[in-house]
Amino acid sequence: MEMPVTSSKRRFEMEYPINASPRLLFPYLSSASGLSQWFCDDVRLDPDHRFNMVWDKQNHYAEIALQRPGRSIRYVFLDERKQPLSDANYLDFSLEYSKITDSVFLRVTDYSDHGNAQEQQELWDSLVGRLREQVGG
Repeated sequence: MEMPVTSSKRRFEMEYPINASPRLLFPYLSSASGLSQWFCDDVRLDPDHRFNMVWDKQNHYAEIALQRPGRSIRYVFLDERKQPLSDANYLDFSLEYSKITDSVFLRVTDYSDHGNAQEQQELWDSLVGRLREQVGG
C-alpha cells in the first residue's frame, strides 16, 4: 500500500502597515526592478515573462498566476526547468486601504516549506522593513 505524500508546507500570512500609497507601492511588488530593491538579490524577467528571483546565487523561477493591477499579485514558483509543480510554493502580495484609518496595509501570504513560523516571521519583518526604507514608509 502506497502512503500518501504529506506536505511540509505552511501558509504564513501577515499584514504590515505601510505609510505609502498603493500606486507607489505596487511597482515594488510587481516588477523585476522593484522586487530586486527589497525582496531578493536580483530579479530578471525572461523572454517568456517568467521571473528569475535570485537568492545566494541560486535561481528561483516564478510566474504571475493572477494580478489585479494596483491591488494584488500572486507568484507561483516553478521547478528548475521552469515547469509548473503540483503543490507549488506561492507568494501573494495584496494591498488594502482603510478609509477609516487612512492607512495602507500590505498582506503577505507565503505558502512554502521555508523554516518554522518564527523564522518566517523574522524573515518577512526584515524584508518589509527594507521595503519601507525604499518607499519612505
